[in-house]
Amino acid sequence: MDGGLRIVLRTLVILGLAVGLLFLFLRNADLDKVLTSVRAARVDYLLASVALTVLTFGIRAERWQYLLAPLGPTRFMAVLRTTVIGFAASAVLPARAGEVIRPYLLARREGLSATAVFATIIVERILDLIAVLLLLGAFLLWFDPGLEARDSAVFSAIRYGGLVMTPIALGTLVVMFFMAGHPERLHGWVLKAERVLPTRLAVIIARLAQTFAEGFAVVRSPVRVLAALGWSMVLWIGIAAGLWAVAVGFGIDMPFTGAWLMLAPLVVGVAVPTPGGVGGFHEAFRLGATSFFGADNDTAVGAAIVLHAISMVPVVVVGLIFIIQDGLKIGGLARGDLG
Repeated sequence: MDGGLRIVLRTLVILGLAVGLLFLFLRNADLDKVLTSVRAARVDYLLASVALTVLTFGIRAERWQYLLAPLGPTRFMAVLRTTVIGFAASAVLPARAGEVIRPYLLARREGLSATAVFATIIVERILDLIAVLLLLGAFLLWFDPGLEARDSAVFSAIRYGGLVMTPIALGTLVVMFFMAGHPERLHGWVLKAERVLPTRLAVIIARLAQTFAEGFAVVRSPVRVLAALGWSMVLWIGIAAGLWAVAVGFGIDMPFTGAWLMLAPLVVGVAVPTPGGVGGFHEAFRLGATSFFGADNDTAVGAAIVLHAISMVPVVVVGLIFIIQDGLKIGGLARGDLG
């Protein structure tokens, strides 16, 4: 299939997915009542959510710099700017493109291996998953105020999803630990692929695999892993606090720990490969707020729209400023041209 046609088809599929999810999200909403709920929301809580969202990007940058430390020195402001640019790109481009863009930008600026830096993004995602699962587990064990009785189907889906993902996340961490501890052994194993591949290609793949494994260097030390996980817990508690502030601002009866439960469906929602999680994020919040906390559907719709805007608008605005200052082009980022 022609490359241009493939891109067009992928774009159409993503747009169709976003439109379908937005239809699902808005199908029972009264837009006048939604607008009324937005106007009635408490501004102080919404501003608190904005402040918490801004703070989480500083925490993300601090954690990423910690994960990068075994690869070489980095400047905090360079890490922060690249983090913001990456998240801004993911907000406007499909398939979370910023997760590829930001490691390559940072590697170029700080003189690091792009492959190794990209590996730290994978470590981030696994730590994020473990942190969300730990908060979900804490809610289920100690703070569940009988929510299962309100919507047992949705609650059971979240609970069993957590049970399935926990061993997967921990197993991936174990694999990273082995790869980080034995990059040269991995290099040797991959070299054996020359039996079925051209020697030159096998050597290139083996070298990339070894460099990629070196990006997992932080995983070699249990103490460093726990410290990185600690940063991840702080990050996700901050994200949950911003979510809770919006819910309370809209008058939704959600306890602070209830936001820990809400993180699970929202993570699934933003995993949908639409720009900025459009549609998936909104429907996940609406479903959780109405199913577990008795929120009125129109209020939940309004809160989801505002929460998504708070999550995306500041980072997109600041990210665009950084992109312009750094002489980058949006079209180039979309094509993978980071020069």
